[in-house]
Amino acid sequence: MSRFCFWLLFTCFAPSAFADALLSLKVENDMFSAGGDRHYTNGIEAIWAFEPVDGHWARRFAEALPGWSASSLKGVAYRFGQQMYTPEDIEAEALIEDDRPYAGLLFGGVSLLNNTQHGGWRMAESLHIDVGIVGPASRAGKLQRDFHEWITADDPNGWDNQLENELIANLAYKRAWVFQQHFSSLEVEYGPSAGFALGNLYTYASSGLGLRLGEGLDRSFGIPAVAPAYGGQSSFRRDQGFSWYLFAAVAGRYMAHNLLLDGNTFEDSHSVDRREWVGDAQVGAALTWDRWQIAYTYLWRSDEFEKQDGFDQFGSIILSTWF
Repeated sequence: MSRFCFWLLFTCFAPSAFADALLSLKVENDMFSAGGDRHYTNGIEAIWAFEPVDGHWARRFAEALPGWSASSLKGVAYRFGQQMYTPEDIEAEALIEDDRPYAGLLFGGVSLLNNTQHGGWRMAESLHIDVGIVGPASRAGKLQRDFHEWITADDPNGWDNQLENELIANLAYKRAWVFQQHFSSLEVEYGPSAGFALGNLYTYASSGLGLRLGEGLDRSFGIPAVAPAYGGQSSFRRDQGFSWYLFAAVAGRYMAHNLLLDGNTFEDSHSVDRREWVGDAQVGAALTWDRWQIAYTYLWRSDEFEKQDGFDQFGSIILSTWF
């Protein structure tokens, strides 16, 4: 079923986007930070972003959305990825009841991106629709076992305790108000954001504050996000030489539902007592050169469940190029 969903997604949407598009490969892993091999241990995502032509399905869809229009739509992104979650002790075969469940997620998604420039500030909006599957069908367990065998790391022996297969569908929206100023010879962007997610994977409300400082900020957009948060228009204008920026952000989420902690919706499975309030703090940098960009993010996340032993740390690397 999941293979059919992804085949349908890319067969229907991708053919119109094989030219003049931005390809990004995003890897999130605790080995890119000071964190250990636990909790959100790895995520990989491929993103194909482009500006839709007139008459594209996304422009017709945007016209039907409140506050959006076909003419204002700035970009569309197709996303495909896999994520894996484990407890801290991956060598134990028995169920660890007071640590987070083993879970794999395989997903495909579509994002609509909007960016409206005003005098001295801009408003950025993003709408995300995801479908996929949690459970053994995601193949996360096999991938982690094979990878750890290849690098001769500790064997992850507890995947028999992972969440059962469950199809997921999620909708998320984010809006940011970005104010633009100059600081000496540098450019500055800063401002608040707010958003929400609704679905059987995540349901939450969020707010945050972000800052970018660098050269050539008008050539690039957005601050990278680490799951479960969604990024906005993380893109850049091509063939405009070298530019760079540093960024920092804080965000808070009220988590009403998190399938990866609450357990399966319709079957008995391992679960933990989820914390309703979760906070993130992140810093990073991005370098752009003509058709290439690389961005690195270091993120700290507060405890996500009651008996969690300390906050988590993740790293994220995004490599992008224009075609």
